[in-house]
Amino acid sequence: MSIPLSRRFEEALVYANQLHAKQIRKGSGTPYVSHLLAVTSLVIEAGGDEDTAIAALLHDGPEDQGGRETLALIRERFGDRVADIVAACSDTFENPKPPWEERKRAYLAHLPHATPDTLLVSCADKLHNARAILRDYRDCGDQLWHRFNGGKQGTLWYYRELVEQFGRATVPPILLNELALVVDEIEALVES
Repeated sequence: MSIPLSRRFEEALVYANQLHAKQIRKGSGTPYVSHLLAVTSLVIEAGGDEDTAIAALLHDGPEDQGGRETLALIRERFGDRVADIVAACSDTFENPKPPWEERKRAYLAHLPHATPDTLLVSCADKLHNARAILRDYRDCGDQLWHRFNGGKQGTLWYYRELVEQFGRATVPPILLNELALVVDEIEALVES
């Protein structure tokens, strides 16, 4: 399915790059916008429309760059649907953030009630993150887990729970199946 991307998408792309211009991916030094582009690509390839593609570009904006104020700007510039997806993909707007496990448990608990649009963007986000974990684990082994607040056991638990929750929801199989395979591969490498 081909979706037309308008000037609105272009504006979101520029805004996402501006929001995250000084941010890099944990441990890799890669500009953070690479993650946003990858998640957006996964959303589009799984059948998302322009609003879900824009939400994918902006999904980390409020959480990482300005909280509710940034969310309000997203709502004003890109509409309620985009802002609602972005809000539902965020695990907190608080600064400082609540403890890691508390945030992750709350995020998992909200997934059964999330809209299909939110589940699409969220699953694409988690898939790209899991791919990065797998790649980085192959490169640096157990040193990888020092990057994560949940450490090895917490991170593995969280991704296994995500697979379970997405499996009970309406998530495009192309994303869910790959997420499950990547998480299985991470677990197999860690246990070997």
